[in-house]
Order: sequence, then structure tokens, then C-alpha cells
Amino acid sequence: MRKLFVFILLIFSFSCLSQEKVVIAPNSKNIPCKVSKVVDGDTFHCIANGEEIKVRLIGVDTPESHKNQKALRDAEKTGMPVEDIIKMGKKAYEFTKRLIPEGTTVYLETDVQLTDKYGRILAYVWLPDGRMLNEVLVREGYAQVYTIPPNVKYQDVLLSAQGRAREEGKGFWKSGF
Repeated sequence: MRKLFVFILLIFSFSCLSQEKVVIAPNSKNIPCKVSKVVDGDTFHCIANGEEIKVRLIGVDTPESHKNQKALRDAEKTGMPVEDIIKMGKKAYEFTKRLIPEGTTVYLETDVQLTDKYGRILAYVWLPDGRMLNEVLVREGYAQVYTIPPNVKYQDVLLSAQGRAREEGKGFWKSGF
């Protein structure tokens, strides 16, 4: 009887552990998320807690990879042809896709605001090798720093990475790109 009780207690304990969910809340860290789809250079879908979520990288902005209102605004603002904006956006998308292919487990870190006006989870994304995806995109010249207070935790890191990318002519900072 005692063995049966211990067995039932163990089964119950393990079943409770397996149902425990990680809560995604403001200022959370190390939330595992398995990449299911890269949408563009700064947005992707992943599975966290058995649920697919859409993630928008905090503090960075990549060019649009499709013709839309933002691509048209960016072309007007920069004086670049919209086709060039889209070409750059596709390169940023491909770069991100190489860094986080489908099936990769990344780790999310949230800041003060959890979501944007489109319902996407706002996050700093940590790669399996410990690098921050947001910083890598900026450092390699495929994104620009774009911080919106109060989500500014790594603003200085991102600005430093952007300065180095510009100095070294990386990615979109390359002359004649």
C-alpha cells in the first residue's frame, strides 16, 4: 500500500511539473521560444508554452521586404526608390532567417511594455550561442537602432553596435550597397 501511495505521489508530482507554464510578462527573462516562421528582418513567429506568438524585436528596425505603406514612407523619407528599400528588406529578412531558422530555440527577454499596438510580443532575443539577435542585426548593418521609450534597456549597446557597423561599412552602411 505504501509503495502504491509513493508511486501515485510521484506520478502526480511529475504531471504537475509538466503542465507548469512560463509566464510572459513585462521584464521577463529567458523565455524559451521555438522559431516557427521568420516574417521579416525584425519580426518572427515562435512557439512558447505550446502557443504560437508573434515577436517584434525591441530597439531595431529593418527595411520593409514588401511594398506597403511603411516602405513608401521610408522611400519618401530617405529619398531612395521603394524598390531599393524592398531589396534591402529582403536582405535583412534572409540574414535573420539564417540566424534563426525554423526549429531554433531562442530566448526572449521583455522590457517595460509587453506588446505593441499590433499585439506582437516585444522582446530582446537571445540566440542559442548567447548573442542578442537585436544587436547582431545592428552590428552587421542589417538594421538601424529604433528605440521607443520606455523600452530602452539595451539602447546604449545597440547605439554602440550601430556606430561600429557604420565605421566598418557593414551591411547597408557599405558604400555602393
